[in-house]
Parts: sequence; C-alpha cells; structure tokens
Amino acid sequence: MAEKILIVEDEQNIAELLRLYLEREGLETVIANDGERGVAEFERVRPDLVLLDIMLPGLDGWGVLRKIRAQADTPVIMLTAKGETFDKVTGLEMGADDYITKPFDMKEVVARIRAVLRRYGGGESGDSKRRLVFDKLIIDMESFVLTVDGKPVDIPPKEMELLYHLALSPNRVYTRNQLLDEVWGFDYFGDSRTVDVHIKRLREKLEGVSDKWSLKTVWGVGYKFELKNDGE
Repeated sequence: MAEKILIVEDEQNIAELLRLYLEREGLETVIANDGERGVAEFERVRPDLVLLDIMLPGLDGWGVLRKIRAQADTPVIMLTAKGETFDKVTGLEMGADDYITKPFDMKEVVARIRAVLRRYGGGESGDSKRRLVFDKLIIDMESFVLTVDGKPVDIPPKEMELLYHLALSPNRVYTRNQLLDEVWGFDYFGDSRTVDVHIKRLREKLEGVSDKWSLKTVWGVGYKFELKNDGE
C-alpha cells in the first residue's frame, strides 16, 4: 500500500506542486490549506507522514504540531521559507523529525520523506533487530512498547527512539550532534541540550533496574548504552 502524506500548506501552487510530484512517486496525498483544517485532516486520514508549513493562517505550524503530538507520533517534516528564523531546538523539543527550507528541490523532498519513513520502521529488514532484549529491559520498536523489569512503561516517542538507537550498538559512544542527526534527522550543529534533557528523562525511568547495563555519560564526548559483563 502507498504511504499517505498530509500536506499542510497555505500557498496553493506549492501544495499542488508537492501533490503532483509525490503522487508521481507513488505516494498518496491529502492537502489542507490552513492549520485547523490540517488538524482535522490529520484526524480523518491518519497519514504516514505530515509535511507542515510553519507560517499558516489561523493556527500556525507549531500549533498544529502540538496538536498532532498530543495524539500520535506520526513523523512530521516542517517547511520553512528561506530567511525565516527556524528554531531547531524548539522543533526538536516539540517533536519535529526534519525540516526543509523553501525554495526546495522536489527530489530532496522525496529523499527526506523516504529517509524519515525508514527511521520509523518502513521497509526495515531484520525484524529481530526491531526488538532488543537485555536484562530486565525489552525495547520493542514493532509494538513501540518499552518493558522495564517486566512492566510496560509510558515513554514519549523520541525517548524511545533515542534509547533504541543507543542500545542497537552497545558500548558505542555517540556525540550529541550524531544523536541529533541520526535520531531527530536534523543537520544540527548548535545547542545540544535537547539530547541531555532526553537522556535525563530516560535515566529517571531506568535508574537502578539492572547492574548489567546503563546509560553512560562519556565526559567531553557524549553518551553510550554500556553493557557490563556481556550481560543481555
């Protein structure tokens, strides 16, 4: 089945151009020309991904993103005009997955969409890698459930993705910028406090659960999921 893309864009010519190109690439599209309609169409269609303009009449893109994140972890790519200030930290913390600056190349848009969909599990090979099992810890990306000491734990999507990314390569050290690029999908070289905040929240959920693994800070470098005594 073709992936469904919701385009929330008030400039009709841009929205139609996106529709034509994406449908030619085999993607289904739905267009909303303002923020309120974008939220309504999201709830009606339940798309696989949202292309969301920041500057919208009425409810702006940040407001739409906030409403989407209140009910789903559907990937969202923000669209921003050239020269428009885009606060990447705000975008990351609110749950945006990527952003594209206008004017954009249509091939780049398709490539970004495909990359974000892949990060969310579309077309992944090797199902066993989507479910990681350690002592008193199961990270299941198929069902998107984190089990800690035998009990399911409520966890925001980005925290789950960050933990999975670290645990997929035990003992590998990641810099904050690597994590921002590989988990959030931003080419990001600025303030990295977002990663620190997410690590802190993960530690609150995982502290003291097992002595066979831990979320480790490598001072001056970044973070790693450390396995001790080869215990899984």
